Amino acid sequence: MASATRTKPKSSKKKPLTYAAAGVDIDAGDEVVDRIKPIVRRTYSPRVLGLHGAFAGMFKLNGAGRKYKDPVLVGCTDGVGTKVKLAAEFKIYDTVGIDCVAMNVNDLIVQGAEPLFFLDYLGLSKLDPANTTAMIAGVAKGCEIAGCALIGGECAEMPDIYAPGDFDVAGFCVGVVEHARLKRQPKVRAGDIVLGLASSGVHSNGYTLVRRIAKDAGLSYTKKYAELGGKRLIDVLLEPTRIYARQIVGMLAKLGGKEAVTGMAHITGGGLPGNVCRALGGDVDAVIHADAWNPPAIFPFLQEHGGVETEEMYRVFNMGIGYTVIVRPKMAATVMKALRSLGENPVPIGIVTKGKGDARVVHG
Repeated sequence: MASATRTKPKSSKKKPLTYAAAGVDIDAGDEVVDRIKPIVRRTYSPRVLGLHGAFAGMFKLNGAGRKYKDPVLVGCTDGVGTKVKLAAEFKIYDTVGIDCVAMNVNDLIVQGAEPLFFLDYLGLSKLDPANTTAMIAGVAKGCEIAGCALIGGECAEMPDIYAPGDFDVAGFCVGVVEHARLKRQPKVRAGDIVLGLASSGVHSNGYTLVRRIAKDAGLSYTKKYAELGGKRLIDVLLEPTRIYARQIVGMLAKLGGKEAVTGMAHITGGGLPGNVCRALGGDVDAVIHADAWNPPAIFPFLQEHGGVETEEMYRVFNMGIGYTVIVRPKMAATVMKALRSLGENPVPIGIVTKGKGDARVVHG
């Protein structure tokens, strides 16, 4: 009987699987936490408590010269929308963080609230320490401009959710206002004046239409266009959203308890018609005169290349007015003076009439 030859089985030992091999790098996350520590601390005031990297941020309501009698907390959350698609495509990471703060803070101050603190959420396909730090540095810069503290946040590395290179950023802001101010807020009435504060461009709304215009018209994002003052299209489109917090909070402080401001609006998606109406009661309309200001060059540029009707432009974009303040006619000069002292250049752009709660833009 022939003897059978036995062969030694080959080793099937595999390299141990790690989280990094699966697509999430814990070490990179720890590096980001270390990198952003000095950046975040620049936004702190003595009212921020606790340690950097703690499980939750803490903020002292009273302190550092603040003592609220009957405080009301005001909260909001928002993101930057598809503007991040352009930032990701061109690897420009430091501006959309400012946008994220602006979209929240500008909503919050409409209630007359002082921004207190901010938290950000960053979701991305791969956590690159340098790029992620740039994004968070933008958020911190926005917080410095707004006068609020960045007390926490989250960076979520999710390669199964986001395509390579993609990311999204959102934020959450909390502010405070005295209850007495809310109770004595005067009602908007016929005869009130609408003041407009300039935007820095497209801000953070309408970018799905912007990208469609660029695609259909064959525009080059990296080309310098004479119509845009010789600037690259991408640089104009990624100009950060203006933050109006210090000017508005400062103006309200200068006015004290005077019956002056009757309503405010942050001009976001829906444009002037879709946002000014949110400050009105059901018995008045706001009539906005488009010839009261000149829109920045980016808007006629987009309209011409996209073949977009004027009404649609004003329904989608801010058209150069990023924030509005509605005031009593006798107090308009006082409010404008207060805003000018804070670096703003307010422009009367409309008037309140009897109506049914609508805002409309008229031309000519």
